[in-house]
Formats: sequence, C-alpha cells, structure tokens
Amino acid sequence: MDQNNIIPRFSGNINVQIDDYILNHIDEEGELLASLNRDAHVNLLRPRMLSGHLQGRFLKMMARIHRPKKVLEIGTYTGYATLCLAEGLPDDGVIHTIEIDDELEDFIRKQFDKSSFKDKIHLHTGDALDIIPTLNESFDMVFLDADKRLYSQYYDLIFDKVNLNGVILADNTLWDGKVLNEPHPNDKQTIGILEFNKKIKQDTRIEKVILPLRDGLTIIYKIKNG
Repeated sequence: MDQNNIIPRFSGNINVQIDDYILNHIDEEGELLASLNRDAHVNLLRPRMLSGHLQGRFLKMMARIHRPKKVLEIGTYTGYATLCLAEGLPDDGVIHTIEIDDELEDFIRKQFDKSSFKDKIHLHTGDALDIIPTLNESFDMVFLDADKRLYSQYYDLIFDKVNLNGVILADNTLWDGKVLNEPHPNDKQTIGILEFNKKIKQDTRIEKVILPLRDGLTIIYKIKNG
C-alpha cells in the first residue's frame, strides 16, 4: 500500500476533541496532582515537560499491572510522574527517583510531602550517571525521562540492574515527530533519541513497542540477561 495515500484517522481540531474525550473518560488525576500541575505552570519555566493527566494515569496503571517492588525513575522534574508511579505500587513497593537540577529540589520535596505515598519515595539529587552505580539495588521497573542526549548511556547503565521480566519505560521517543527527519548536526537531543531507538530496535534481549502517547513512549520488556 502506498503510504502517501493513507489518510490519517484524525486531523486538525478533532485531535483536541479526542484528547478531551479521553481525559473525560478515564480516572481523575486527583487534587494533589492537579495542584502540582498548576504550581508548575506558575513557577517553572518548562511546565509542559511534566507527564500530565493521561500519561500519569497510564504510569499508575503500568505499576498496578506489573506490581514492581522497586522502581527507578531517571528524571524527576516536578515529581508528577513519581507520584503517579507511587500510587500504583504494592504496599511494599518503593521508588528511587533522580533529578539533576538541585534548584528543583525544594519544589519536588514540597509536592512529595503532601502525598500519602511520600514514604515510598527516595529522592536523589545529582547526575544519574554518577548516582545509578551507587544504588545497590535491582529494579522491576524503570522510567526514563531525562537528558535525551544520554538515553543510550542510561540504558546501558541500568540494563544489568533491571530484573528479568522487568520493564523499562522510555519517554519522548517520537520527540515531537523530529525522528522522521534527518536531524541538524547540532540537534544533539534528536540525535540521542534516534540513536536510542535504533539501539532498542537491535537489542535481542528485550521485547519492545512504541506507543504514540503524547510525545512517544517506548515499553521495553527484558527477556534475557547479559
């Protein structure tokens, strides 16, 4: 079939209507997360970076289904996704989350302190490339949402720490559609995503699927060690 003759199912304003319909027919995000969202839009420079209602409910559902005892999040930002993952954890589940920007620490801790799940969350501030090797833990789930230039390095660093049958969720893997075009040599973020996607495609130790959720979310399932 000629790909150029495929007509998109939705186009234009209908996408917005579909998004609204979805949000009106899934679980509410709750007052704490709604308040966090408002605070981020008032106080932070790039509030669009937080996961948001739909992705947040998806992350909670993934944790509900997979029931991970230990989760690693690389890239805390506001803590929105962290709180969503914590909601879905079993009673004995914990999440380690790493944020490189120490100027966000006060904002993040304020949000965590409001949550009934705060005792499940361990915040680490600093460079994930330095912190991950110091974590004497193995993980059932990893959520990767940090520097896109370093996705492949993060992946290599965490792979042996992910348990067999564990799940890695990588955010922004469609990168606003930029993955469809040849990147500018200075566009290191897009280059990083393209390199990561190629790496994942070729890795026979995993099963993987990319969902067109927001900016692209890759679900990676570990089937082999080594």
